[in-house]
Amino acid sequence: MAGQRQPIALVQAKGKKHLTKAEIAEREQTEVKAPSDRVTPPSYLTATQKKAFRKTVKELRAIDLISNLDVEALARLVIAQEKYREVTETIAKQPLMVTAAYDTGKKDAEGYPIMAEHEVVNSQVERLAIIQDRYFKQCRQGAADFGLTVSSRCRLIIPKAPEAPKTNKFKDKFA
Repeated sequence: MAGQRQPIALVQAKGKKHLTKAEIAEREQTEVKAPSDRVTPPSYLTATQKKAFRKTVKELRAIDLISNLDVEALARLVIAQEKYREVTETIAKQPLMVTAAYDTGKKDAEGYPIMAEHEVVNSQVERLAIIQDRYFKQCRQGAADFGLTVSSRCRLIIPKAPEAPKTNKFKDKFA
């Protein structure tokens, strides 16, 4: 089964496949390279989101890994990151455990139910943790798509072409 098609620059850098100049030129012409001249934050982002967007774009441009087609995906990543932070801060303000009263099933002398208390997990924290997990997964997937995680960067690294072997200056003198 054939592997995923790789850019010609990567194939050349690996040095494992011999291609003629004509094959290289043909591959370069057929590769899709999206322009990156209009990578600007969408208007629906807030000021802080636009700042985060521009910061990320600056980093992605340095490694030539963003194009005009990526604007919406990056905007979604920035929004998910901000929402994740908001939910995390809200959870931090909530107590994990709360005291809840429950009916013991017994009655006092006047016929009223006897209540007791015990600690239970705060249901608000539970719901917020589910939302936090969803935002975390969105952030992780978006970051992986843009090479912003360690494992995704490892897949993006283009190997250096092997250096030519050093010549032995004494070889010709004693041969």
